Amino acid sequence: MAAPRNSLRGFLTHAKSALRSAISSNQKVTLVIGNESADLDSMTCQILYAYVRSMAPPKNAFTPLYLPVTNIPASGISMRPEFLAVFKHANIEPAHLITLDDLPALSEIQARLKPENTKWILVDHNALQGQLGKIYSSRVQGVIDHHDDEGRVPKNTGDEPRIIEKSGSCTSLITDYIRPTWDMLSGSALSSGAAHAQGDSMSDDDAVVKQWDASVAQLALASILIDTSNLQDKNKTTDHDRKAVEYLETKILLCPQLVTSFDRTAFYEAIDAAKKDIGPLKLQDILQKDYKEWDQDDGQKLGISSIVKPISFLKNKADEEASSSSPKAFLEQLQSFAKDHSLDLYSIMTTSTSQGGDFQRELLVWAFNDKAASWARSFAENSREELGLEDWDGDEDVASSEGHGQWRRVWWQRQVQHSRKRVAPLLRQAHS
Repeated sequence: MAAPRNSLRGFLTHAKSALRSAISSNQKVTLVIGNESADLDSMTCQILYAYVRSMAPPKNAFTPLYLPVTNIPASGISMRPEFLAVFKHANIEPAHLITLDDLPALSEIQARLKPENTKWILVDHNALQGQLGKIYSSRVQGVIDHHDDEGRVPKNTGDEPRIIEKSGSCTSLITDYIRPTWDMLSGSALSSGAAHAQGDSMSDDDAVVKQWDASVAQLALASILIDTSNLQDKNKTTDHDRKAVEYLETKILLCPQLVTSFDRTAFYEAIDAAKKDIGPLKLQDILQKDYKEWDQDDGQKLGISSIVKPISFLKNKADEEASSSSPKAFLEQLQSFAKDHSLDLYSIMTTSTSQGGDFQRELLVWAFNDKAASWARSFAENSREELGLEDWDGDEDVASSEGHGQWRRVWWQRQVQHSRKRVAPLLRQAHS
């Protein structure tokens, strides 16, 4: 049975309760999960898809309820101030999210959440990574993503989509896919008085449904605007993004409470400012905040942290935490992070604005053994031209090092249009 038309807050509350019941009684579950960096795009993708799909599931759905899973522990939400900035517009709170903490512990997950009782839909990635990937990869039966296709999702996904296309934001692809269903649900709710049936205190059912739609639309819109710099980044923005923004803004402006007050630029700037407000975080949390990793076929492991501040900011943060000023404090923190994640090759990608107001990127690559050092050298040689790698003019002790089984370089990445979506495949392809 499809979930009743409800507010986003009501849906997430129901979904979290339903997951607990399913685990305790070995029932089937359909899980919609974003990538392990759990950025704003992944979080909104899984919620938007699960919310709309649950109210109009396919006729022969594995389960009628789709459960959105944020691919981090609950503690990770505090590292993402942009989440909190968006939540107030969507009328939800961190406690409403299903996180990894709501799944059984890894030591018992296969017994309590049997693979055959699960179906996984991937959004904002197309290969389930880590321990979840090792256990449940064979149960992946749907995907909507905007990264390079890794060929891990079956070509035939039945009633679920298999969409892997270029777009600035994956949320744009989700919006396009669920748009007909969402419009049908909104129209049906208005004509049937579903809002009033939910017991909402507002007497105007029309206004209630439009308010629900506007809350969800703002959640989705935030991701697209952040990923495309308010549609101004020509290297990222696609027609998918522009059409999705137009559609979502229409949903927002149909809401009586927002029609005269909503301003897209002000909305974007508030979310963007929150995303960049990482000063209060510890350096280890900053490295973890937008982090992804991949296991190579031979067991070597790559990790990449994307950070919205320059390396100079990170070094100053390390100095503050160590109560001293030296490259050693920064490098020790990076080495500790890589060790905790069992990495052979670790990369940091930064974004910032130059004194002249230009967008800029830095790229750090650090190999921790001879095999990884050969891998890193191959990447540097093969990707130098495409990425526009130029020698970095920062601290020499940070900029380069090799020997004793290690190799490290820092560059300016002058071809700034290439984000982790391109750098990660180049790093992985350089592995031999």
